[in-house]
Amino acid sequence: MIFLYIIPSLLLGWSLGTNNAGHIFGPPVVSGLVSYKKVRIVASIFVFIGAIIGGGAGLKTLGQLTNLEVGYLSLSMFSAFLTMMIMTLLALPASATQAVVGALIGASILKGQVNLGLLVGIFVSWLLTPLGAIFFSYILYRVIAFFFRKFLTLATQDMFIRVLTWFVIVYSSYSLGANNVANVTGVFTDVLLSPLILSIIGGLSIAVGIFTTNQKVLYTVGKGILEMDHFSSAISIFGVSVSLWLFSLIGIPVSASQAIIGSIIGVGLATGTKTFDYKLILKIVFGWIGTPLASGLISVLLIRIFKL
Repeated sequence: MIFLYIIPSLLLGWSLGTNNAGHIFGPPVVSGLVSYKKVRIVASIFVFIGAIIGGGAGLKTLGQLTNLEVGYLSLSMFSAFLTMMIMTLLALPASATQAVVGALIGASILKGQVNLGLLVGIFVSWLLTPLGAIFFSYILYRVIAFFFRKFLTLATQDMFIRVLTWFVIVYSSYSLGANNVANVTGVFTDVLLSPLILSIIGGLSIAVGIFTTNQKVLYTVGKGILEMDHFSSAISIFGVSVSLWLFSLIGIPVSASQAIIGSIIGVGLATGTKTFDYKLILKIVFGWIGTPLASGLISVLLIRIFKL
């Protein structure tokens, strides 16, 4: 019976990995710097490691958000999964955090209560995530570019970029697992299984999702918003890594999609570019607003259907 309740979380983890792969290695893959086949293997391994080692704090946070019964928690996870799949089919970066929180709020309107203090903290994190990513990527670009141009010869610059890119892919994969495993199985913490078992289950499902990722999302993130060279693409992923990792330390799951958009904008500001695709950015922002609303609505509809 426990397995039946967990199935929606497995589906959500897979869809999260599929949609969020572009956030942790989209730009360097699209720019041709790293192999798509190799990067999926590396990212899958380290997202699982991140979930096991660093995911505990976030699991406890989502586990305290509502007091829903386990059946309604499972329906909420299925609602979040459906929402993520819709966003992936539209080739838009989606926020699993927003999908999960929206579904939980929708279900709680009918069947439970929400920890308002914790919910406010999560809402604030949604605002801080893209802003923090802009800041980190801007600073990282300025500092690393200074070192890159002043102290490295042309012969060593290419090797430096390749090493830096693989480092940030590993780091971002670890950070995604540590931060976002809570979105997959956090609601079941101490309700069905222990945090460690839930970290393993969530980490594996995300890893499978990354390995079977949708290349359309990679190109939306990696090329659609801003044309980037190899150096800029590596820094954009670095900014995402730092943002996700810091929020995982304080136990608040945040949106990798918000982080990558903020990070790409930060790189653009650091390079002085003005060639952003503003229409695409607005479309993505609209997706951020629509994700929790759609997920909440689907959650309410599913509960109504199951009651009938």
